[in-house]
Amino acid sequence: MILLTTSWDLTYCRTNTIFIRGSPLPPLGGRQLKQAPSVDHVVNPIGVSTWVWTSPLSDVDLDRLVPLIHGWGFDIIELPIEQPGDWDPARAADLVAEAGLGTTTCAVMTPDRDLTTTDLVVTKTTQAYLRQCIDIAEMAGSPVVAGPVYAPVGRLWQLDPDERRTTVARLIEGLRPIVEYAERRDVRLALEPLNRFETSLINTVEQAMDVVSSVDSPALGVCLDTFHMNIEEKDPVAAVRMAAGHIAHVQACGTDRGTPGADQFAWHRFADALAECSYVGPVCIESFTAHNAAIALAASVWRPLARTQDALAVDGLAFLRPLFQGDTGGRAR
Repeated sequence: MILLTTSWDLTYCRTNTIFIRGSPLPPLGGRQLKQAPSVDHVVNPIGVSTWVWTSPLSDVDLDRLVPLIHGWGFDIIELPIEQPGDWDPARAADLVAEAGLGTTTCAVMTPDRDLTTTDLVVTKTTQAYLRQCIDIAEMAGSPVVAGPVYAPVGRLWQLDPDERRTTVARLIEGLRPIVEYAERRDVRLALEPLNRFETSLINTVEQAMDVVSSVDSPALGVCLDTFHMNIEEKDPVAAVRMAAGHIAHVQACGTDRGTPGADQFAWHRFADALAECSYVGPVCIESFTAHNAAIALAASVWRPLARTQDALAVDGLAFLRPLFQGDTGGRAR
């Protein structure tokens, strides 16, 4: 058993050191990767997205949520970047550091953000947005920007094999300068496959790996989201193993978009596969509230997914902590 003795922000953001199991991963920018001794379990920090409660995120929301999230025992707060300027990243960094939390961030692909389009103006504005996300992540102390950083959520279109090859090639071309920008700032993009009802381009880890392998940079990896994997992957464990060495972020929720553990997902096999792949990053609960009309529509959340949103987070943490942090019952810090 190995335990990280300090919090995610201390081990990653401040010392720029990651402890891994098995073969060392390629270094990202100036970060140093240290190989730990052979171990039976890897400790993953557990986080939660502010989308569980609100959208769009604001400084007022952070004032309210950071003490709660820290008090419940989370290690990470995940901060969506819907529109740059919604919240102050420098202020957020101070707030979460004072609470002893780490941060992750995620990009939001609205209808006007698209790297697969032939419209060069849209491509350039999308690239500008993603650069802003990287800058915000750096200021907020987040090592990652996760999300479907390729096309708007909800954009569905049929592609024959030739059209798919052309579209993916266009995406790769549009991503390269953004990934290079991210690498210079020691931030990693985590490309997220979505289910077939939210995109028709990248639904599986295999499709995501086609892009990641083509770009071939340590600053681009895959985001594994259990909700989408449950729908699209014939074998989620095999999908995890396919992404070994390239897993940049993990998001967790129940198969109904609700509480992790109160569902049918093969959580223990999933956790074992992540450990086999030496993934030591956060596992962040990502769910949404039906009480916010905009987010309910975007995420197709038509009913409450738990007795309260607080309960969704707390019960999810109670399930995930022993699963991803062994039988310690304590924090990773």
